[in-house]
Amino acid sequence: MENKKIHSVTAIFDTPDDIIRASQETVKAGYTKFDTNTPYPVHGIEKAMNIGTSYLGYFTLFLGLSGAAFAFAFIYWVSAIDYPLIIGGKPFFSWPAFVPVTFEVTVLSAAVGTVGVLIAGLFKFPNNSHTLHDTAYMKKVSSDKFGVCIVSIDPMFDETKAKSFLQGIGGKDVETIYEPERKAINAFEPKFIMGLILVALLTAGATYFALNKLMFMQPFTWMAEQNKLVPQSKNVMFSDGYGMRTPVEGTVARGFTPYEFKGMSDSAVKNLSNPLPVSKQVLAKGKEKFDTYCSPCHGYYGKGDSRLNGQFPNPPSLHSDKVVNWTDGNIYHVIVNGQNVMPSYAKQLSKDERWSIIHYIRVLQRSQNAKDSDVEGK
Repeated sequence: MENKKIHSVTAIFDTPDDIIRASQETVKAGYTKFDTNTPYPVHGIEKAMNIGTSYLGYFTLFLGLSGAAFAFAFIYWVSAIDYPLIIGGKPFFSWPAFVPVTFEVTVLSAAVGTVGVLIAGLFKFPNNSHTLHDTAYMKKVSSDKFGVCIVSIDPMFDETKAKSFLQGIGGKDVETIYEPERKAINAFEPKFIMGLILVALLTAGATYFALNKLMFMQPFTWMAEQNKLVPQSKNVMFSDGYGMRTPVEGTVARGFTPYEFKGMSDSAVKNLSNPLPVSKQVLAKGKEKFDTYCSPCHGYYGKGDSRLNGQFPNPPSLHSDKVVNWTDGNIYHVIVNGQNVMPSYAKQLSKDERWSIIHYIRVLQRSQNAKDSDVEGK
């Protein structure tokens, strides 16, 4: 044993109170490079060992902020530079919508990064052969005992004095732990290289078999082989071979009322009137839908002052004599069919939502073209 390098001197204690007291005495004796091992967390042990504040929280903060900055910058680049989209007249980079994603990336970066720092920095991974592993001391302290380990790198370390000290504070089974003999492995040794090649071949072969053969054998094919029609695929059930079928002519979806003047000219609309009453709720719904779907081009007050910065031709004002004199049916007809560069909004707006928008348009027209009687309250 004289030729072996000493790692540490260890001692066993029976109770949590004993390990707390032993830690305090070890600090008083001037030892700084020591550790305690317990089978479960012991409250107050860090204070008894005089352990300072951990710097791990600073790593977590840095990693979290880095993840947030990356997510925010990446989302900005995608939505505002690489592939800008116009959605309801919102700016290209509408940051409130991306806060949840940025928050999740922040938490994920901080959590995963902290675990990485712990494994690679604190635990020196992939070093998994700590000297205390497989010793009688570790078997006891991982079961029902408590232990103190004074490491040989401590400036005050002396094997004889350390043993005497641990015995003096009530330590049992005091022993010296020696560094095990470590054999260097030649990475270029033929056996080692052949072993790596064999592991790589076995892993690749097993992966190929599992993904390309096993998944196509019974009973693993139950997800792939289903009684279904794949879009745009051939189907032998029908004579034309098509899998995707068009609805039968004249059929109407349940709960849906088709627009009888769809595709016709404005002159076809004669007896179409607004079925909704003018109420606070209807006008509130009309304002909400108008601001969402109409204001990007028509402006919030219907003056045709598009806020899309000239990306589309500005539409005519809703306060022109033509639109003011239009019936509600005429406006409804344009919403459903579209007109000039304005597309149809039949898919975006329900029947009642279209009529509520028309009521709100009438409110805008009256507010911008008020008569003396309106101002006088007559």
